Amino acid sequence: MAELEIQIKRIQEKLQQLIRKHDETVKENQRLKKELEKTTGQYSQQQQTIETLKQQVAVLKLSSGNWDEQDKKEFEKRINHYIREIDKCIALLSG
Repeated sequence: MAELEIQIKRIQEKLQQLIRKHDETVKENQRLKKELEKTTGQYSQQQQTIETLKQQVAVLKLSSGNWDEQDKKEFEKRINHYIREIDKCIALLSG
C-alpha cells in the first residue's frame, strides 16, 4: 500500500509541475502576442513613413526638372495609372 501512495504522490507532483509549466507558457504566449502586435504596428508606421518619403523624393525630382529617360517613363506610368484609377471611379459613380 505504501508503494501505491508513493506513486500517487509522484504523479501529483508531476501534475503540479505540468500545471505550473502550462501557466508559464500561457503567460509567455500572451506576452509574445502583445509584442507581436506592437512590432506589427511599428512596422506599419515605418512602411507609411517610407511611402511618404518616396513620394517626397518623387516630388523633389519633379520640381528639379532634371529627369533622365527612366524618370520620365516612370512618371508617365504613374500618371497613366492615376488616370485609369480616376476613370474607374467615374465609371463606378456613373453606373
